[in-house]
Amino acid sequence: MKRKKVKASDLPEFDPAEYLDSDEAVAEYLTAVLAENDPALLAAALGDIARARGMSDIAKSTGLAREALYKALRPGAQPRFDTVSRVCAALGVRLVAEPVS
Repeated sequence: MKRKKVKASDLPEFDPAEYLDSDEAVAEYLTAVLAENDPALLAAALGDIARARGMSDIAKSTGLAREALYKALRPGAQPRFDTVSRVCAALGVRLVAEPVS
């Protein structure tokens, strides 16, 4: 049987926001992202979750303009801790510290 080659450009773009449909999924996603110890990845992940929950609603809850929130949570961004804290509160999650084993 001959295998058909698939071009990467023909594949649909993966959007994690489509799979963040429960509190448990959000918690697992954030836990995995935090394990990477990458602030830019954390900002992007919070952006994914905010898009899944509704960016306008999250912006309203944080007191930030929607455009400012998109900018702060885009891939590669380095938001202030205050912004991360406000977004987490609006999303109903908290960041938890645990000892490194």
